[in-house]
Amino acid sequence: MLDKTIEILLVEDNPDDVELTLHALKRNNILNAIQVVRDGQEALDYLFKTGKYEDSTHENPGLILLDLKLPKVDGLDVLKKVKETPAMKMIPTVVLTSSKEERDLIESYNFGVNSYIRKPVDFDQFIETVKTIGYYWLLLNENV
Repeated sequence: MLDKTIEILLVEDNPDDVELTLHALKRNNILNAIQVVRDGQEALDYLFKTGKYEDSTHENPGLILLDLKLPKVDGLDVLKKVKETPAMKMIPTVVLTSSKEERDLIESYNFGVNSYIRKPVDFDQFIETVKTIGYYWLLLNENV
């Protein structure tokens, strides 16, 4: 079981991918608190405590799992704003996307993403990928 004090922010608009990711985390005993937001604007509202989150007292997440193809605000725009903000730029951010566009990969690293992972289509591979992400970023990686 991993450190439950490190919150994960999952930014994903596809309900099936949300459920699959949550299932994969639970199946691999990653029991951290997980906040799910379903579009880029909601992600920004959550992170910057605006909109429906303006009265929230939550801390910054310890890990952001970010899809790129999001409604309202694109994932690349979310990534850019996070990494431009001094209080957030150190948050490990992993792009977890089905995008195969080279531009998305290059722009993600230009904006400071910590890791870029294409979602496997195969169920078992997806479970293993999420397990690896969780163990690496929540257990092995040293973060400030």
